[in-house]
Amino acid sequence: MKIAFSPCPNDTFVFHAWVHGLIPNAPKLDVTYADIDITNHLAANKQGPEVLKISYAALPWVLDDYALVPCGGALGRGCGPLVLTRSGLSKTPDPALLSGRKVAVPSERSTAYLLFRLWAAKHVPGGVGEIVVLPFHEIMPAVRDGHVDAGLVIHEARFTYPNYGLSMLTDLGSWWESDTSLPIPLGAIIAHRSLQIEEIAKWTRASVQYAWAHPEASQSYILAHAQEMVPDVVQQHIQLYVNEFTANLGEDGYAAVTTLLSRAAEEGLTPDINLDKLLL
Repeated sequence: MKIAFSPCPNDTFVFHAWVHGLIPNAPKLDVTYADIDITNHLAANKQGPEVLKISYAALPWVLDDYALVPCGGALGRGCGPLVLTRSGLSKTPDPALLSGRKVAVPSERSTAYLLFRLWAAKHVPGGVGEIVVLPFHEIMPAVRDGHVDAGLVIHEARFTYPNYGLSMLTDLGSWWESDTSLPIPLGAIIAHRSLQIEEIAKWTRASVQYAWAHPEASQSYILAHAQEMVPDVVQQHIQLYVNEFTANLGEDGYAAVTTLLSRAAEEGLTPDINLDKLLL
């Protein structure tokens, strides 16, 4: 079975056991490691493998062909995207600084960018200027070097941005949580509707449970693929993004996803969808 997910520590932690044949009766996986912007477009263009990790924000474009797997993804609290600028740009964080400015984002169909657009519509007078899509690991250097005015970052960048001389303008996760009281829906696992989705969910959940039970087993695999090689940063990343929602979306998880996509559709940022398609 072909699968595509990012090389980020949360994904490699989750899928380590399945990738290495440690889940009984699960099919062998043929893995493609790809940035979320690539997997979002693979799914939307109907060129993707049977199972993919994509942004929740990309779901409206793929639900005719793919179903949401209710585990394995990334939701949580205190783990939202950050908007960063160069240190010293302003003594106090002011969203108006982004008016007409160039901002780097990790994907035009990422949840991070969707949250950014929802936030900017309320907080940035006149809107931002040019949007530049970059792989997430290139965003902080671009901000640091002045190629863009601000950057929208995800993953372990939450822990490492001070190393690049950057400051946080806003935490979009904190804004979302205070506005909705719901967790932040970031990355989703989807599977082609021709498959037995319940089986995909069973194998994915078993891989998550194995990872929690044997955290040392996946360490070398995770470090071999991580952008940030510092073990402490990798561990922080896993602890933040692999949680109860990874094992089971549950009521709060589904509510977070439906709220995000409903708000986005109301603002004309994504296509309107039948929310019943999100349920197995």
